[in-house]
Order: sequence, then C-alpha cells, then structure tokens
Amino acid sequence: MSRPATYSRLQIGLHWAIALLIAGAWFTHEQMEREPGRSEPDGLMIGPMPLHVALGLAVFALLLVRIVHRAMRGVPEPVAGTPPLARRAAEWGHRLLYALMLAAPLAGMARAFGGIEPAGELHEMLATALVLVALAHAAVAVFHQAVLRDGTLSRMTRGRA
Repeated sequence: MSRPATYSRLQIGLHWAIALLIAGAWFTHEQMEREPGRSEPDGLMIGPMPLHVALGLAVFALLLVRIVHRAMRGVPEPVAGTPPLARRAAEWGHRLLYALMLAAPLAGMARAFGGIEPAGELHEMLATALVLVALAHAAVAVFHQAVLRDGTLSRMTRGRA
C-alpha cells in the first residue's frame, strides 16, 4: 500500500480528541476512589456513570475508529532525512502509545463492569504509563518543532509537513 502524503483531517481530529479525552480521564480519576455502584460516588456524573468512566469509554471507542482508519489509509512517511534510529524510536513509541491506549481502558472496563479487583490497580499503572509516554511524545514533537524545525509537529496540526 502506498503511503499518503499527509495525515487526513479525520486522523488529526482523532489524535487531538483522544489526547483531550485522556487528559480529562486523568484529571477525573480521583472520583473513582469509591467503589463503582455505590449510591454516592465522588465526582461528576453523566446519568448513572461517573465522568471518568464515560471519558475512558470515549477514548476506547475513538481509538478503535482511529486504528481502523489508520489501517485503511496508512500514515505518511517519516520526515525526510530522519535517521534510521530515530525512525525506529518513533515507530516503537507509537506502538507503545497505541498498546497503552488500548490496555488502560480495557483494564478499567474489567474493573468497572466486570468487578475484577486486580484490574483496577493494573488500570492505574497502565494509565500512569500512558500519561508519561504521551508527555514524552509531546516533548519530542515540541523538540522537532522548536529545535530541529523539521515540520514534524505541523503534520499533526495542519496535515502537512
């Protein structure tokens, strides 16, 4: 399959929507301190569902759309002149991000809807790892934009290099 020249508007929109939802889920995680299903849960509610759970489910649903769209459309080649080691690091960094974006919500669902207690601690560990890897991802993007000036960040903001 040939690679597209740019990311699509859908890919860019999903990237930023998922990033915002993950941030929202991170900042609302304390509401899950109490057991799910209690009559007086902490935090904001959407109907009977804590906001944290709703955000996590939205992350998971949009990620599935993103994975399918990525598989169908592909992604652009790395920026010209990127060294092979940097290409590998970017490839594996993205794989790790996708794995964590899948695994953290799945563990959360296992706890919230399946009542599997150990999944709650696993969810917390995966979510923390996800946030740390996402912050590193953002830092590298800013480094590319501010120091290397190679247009990497522009690819995910305007859809062009």
